[in-house]
Amino acid sequence: MEMRWGLISTMIVLGFGSGMADESGQRAPYRIHTLFSVECQNYFDWQTVGLMHSFKKSRQPGPITRLLSCTDEEKKNYRGMDLAPTFHVPSWSRHPKTGDWYPAINKPVGVLHWLQHSEDAKNVDWVVILDADMIIRGPIIPWELGAERGRPFAAHYGYLVGCDNILVRLHTKHPELCDKVGGLLAMHIDDLRVLAPLWLSKTEDVRQDTAHWATNITGDVYGKGWISEMYGYSFGAAEAGLKHKINDDLMIYPGYVPREGVEPILLHYGLPFSIGNWSFTKLDHHEDNIVYDCNRLFPEPPYPREVKMMEPDQYRRRGLILSLECMNTLNEGLILRHAENGCPKPKWSKYLSFLKSKTFMELTKPKLLAPGSVHILPDQHEPTLPVDEFKGGYPKIHTLFSTECTTYFDWQTVGFMHSFRLSGQPGNVTRLLSCTDEGLKKYKGHDLAPTHYVPSMSRHPLTGDWYPAINKPAAVVHWLHHTNIDAEYIVILDADMILRGPITPWEFKAARGRPVSTPYDYLIGCDNDLARLHTRNPEACDKVGGVIIMHIEDLRKFAMYWLLKTQEVRADKEHYGKELTGDIYESGWISEMYGYSFGAAELNLRHIINKDILIYPGYVPEPGVDYRVFHYGLEFKVGNWSFDKANWRNTDLINKCWAKFPDPPSPSAVHQTDNDLRQRDLLSIECGQKLNEALFLHHKRRNCPEPGSERSENISGLRKVGKFETKQAQGSDDTKETTADSSESEEGRFSTLKLWVIALWLISGVGFLIVMLLVFSTRKVKGTTRGKGYRNKRRTSYSNTGFLDTNDRDRKKMAPEAKLNQETKSSK
Repeated sequence: MEMRWGLISTMIVLGFGSGMADESGQRAPYRIHTLFSVECQNYFDWQTVGLMHSFKKSRQPGPITRLLSCTDEEKKNYRGMDLAPTFHVPSWSRHPKTGDWYPAINKPVGVLHWLQHSEDAKNVDWVVILDADMIIRGPIIPWELGAERGRPFAAHYGYLVGCDNILVRLHTKHPELCDKVGGLLAMHIDDLRVLAPLWLSKTEDVRQDTAHWATNITGDVYGKGWISEMYGYSFGAAEAGLKHKINDDLMIYPGYVPREGVEPILLHYGLPFSIGNWSFTKLDHHEDNIVYDCNRLFPEPPYPREVKMMEPDQYRRRGLILSLECMNTLNEGLILRHAENGCPKPKWSKYLSFLKSKTFMELTKPKLLAPGSVHILPDQHEPTLPVDEFKGGYPKIHTLFSTECTTYFDWQTVGFMHSFRLSGQPGNVTRLLSCTDEGLKKYKGHDLAPTHYVPSMSRHPLTGDWYPAINKPAAVVHWLHHTNIDAEYIVILDADMILRGPITPWEFKAARGRPVSTPYDYLIGCDNDLARLHTRNPEACDKVGGVIIMHIEDLRKFAMYWLLKTQEVRADKEHYGKELTGDIYESGWISEMYGYSFGAAELNLRHIINKDILIYPGYVPEPGVDYRVFHYGLEFKVGNWSFDKANWRNTDLINKCWAKFPDPPSPSAVHQTDNDLRQRDLLSIECGQKLNEALFLHHKRRNCPEPGSERSENISGLRKVGKFETKQAQGSDDTKETTADSSESEEGRFSTLKLWVIALWLISGVGFLIVMLLVFSTRKVKGTTRGKGYRNKRRTSYSNTGFLDTNDRDRKKMAPEAKLNQETKSSK
């Protein structure tokens, strides 16, 4: 143990250097300097420990400097001066002129102050700017990333929607140069000198522009101007004429799945992430003094071998291993820091042993970029041109549909999956299942479909708004970031659909830059002020939804817009009116549909709108059209029979054997004279039959007992099948109560009968005892009165009369018993 702790101390001094890292090659014009900005708080101190430790492990070239923003009062009590090579910066958390409290402004203030007052800034060619909440995995070499003088390199921040709307036109003369970037920045020192003062001034401008803090303009879900510094950077770079080379896969958030063949060099743990039951959120440690609390670490995550056992998918497993690496590197940095603080040796543990092992050392060795491996995104302001024809064979397709952890969506899933198997739809299918942690623990329908699990956003994690429809775009974004996708086209459907045939991009002429969808004509907001408020391209707003066929590259660019625009429209309560949205409830319930249309408009994705793909049961079909999808979102009827999915919201049709919907009428019962109405009714009957057929096969796969069998009769939930189904057909919420009452009444009758039988047996026993007592007492009295002479006389005649007397006594004794038995039989 002594040797091990000594080895750690040696590694601190020798193995990782003194904060200068690998100085090799630090000659003009290749001198690199890394910067990061923090404040005098415990929260930033443990982040500093993690970043500094990873900086040394990764062998990042050149020196690193912490830009430390503190007030004079904070400096007096601050304990972390020796955590990193530090350049002190005046704190602007409280703006010196306006008094505005905005700590994020310290980042551009710190960079500008360093440029103006640091000697290091005079001896550098390239600057890498990071955030404190990052773990470096490998050297960040600007020219290897593709950075040039006048063309900085940056990571993609797609949520900065202000680059596309009125915000950018208000704050820069060059809106066409606005790039949605941040997080990882690498640029030439000359570019930074031009940019830094603009970065600060534009941050101040956006921060003061409170009239345009709204979510629909900034993408800030708080609507509080909190990301003004990010816009300050993008608008400042546009003013300086700097166009970035943008990459979206070298910086990754733990919990996300890296792109196949890409080795991320930076982990940004700004968002919560989890592995099984273990999770980490940096905000939970806002006041944590863990740097100064000897030998205390963050909760240890699972071990790599455990992750391999819990996650069979190799791509998701790789993402989880990166999450492990992030957390373990943080803890390893804390161990070394505690040793430097003079803490006593920690007690041996399995976890400490793992952090010192060759296995962990191998997992965390520096990751080097392969030549030509850096993927640069196309210019965000260049329109995407459609590709009009398929070359070679047909492309791969993947079908998605979104649900939640409820039995309401489960019976829809059963219907969807049954029809998917029969439809001949090419490719794989995935259910995007949005659940809370608590809901997932109780959920029973894991095997209903191939599933990608998604954290529920029904209750918005930031605003608290209850809006389950947002789960659809949120789930698509999550799926794109957490899975390895080999399909070229994605088909997105709803759970309340029945497929009747394949939906393919080649048949319906989908192309890259030209998705296909079905008409949603009631989205009148595309034609009025709603579109002009929420998209810079209102003329590109298509009234579509339901069925979506889109190229994967379009979806990658579009999905985040879909989510952000949904949040914007949902937050814009002033424009919920029916005359603007077409929403008869005026409650913002169709915000997700507008989020889709406005998001697509932002990217100028114009749809091929095809009305021959989807039909609502109950609508009259066009003659000769082979519809591929039933969308049973509305009530439909055939004669006296009707179906409305909303009536079955609280009914469990999945876990109760042989539960089903009321059978639709026979096709022979539909209109015979009017062919349009006949075809309408036949389609409605087909939809109802397919749902019941799916439920029947589901129950059969569950090995439900055959109706009428002995096992079936013993299941209380099936004792009154006819009554149960009648109640379901009425769509009442008391279905379960009716079934329970029926079961309880039968059990009550059975219990009453048992009590009667017991009572009769007791009465019979008591009656028998009473008769016996009467008989014996009578004999005793008679013997006493008649005397000895009578007894002698009786002896002489016993042989003649005794038998008759015995039978008489038996008959007298049996009479009350017979009467009781007769009463018992009659009562039975």
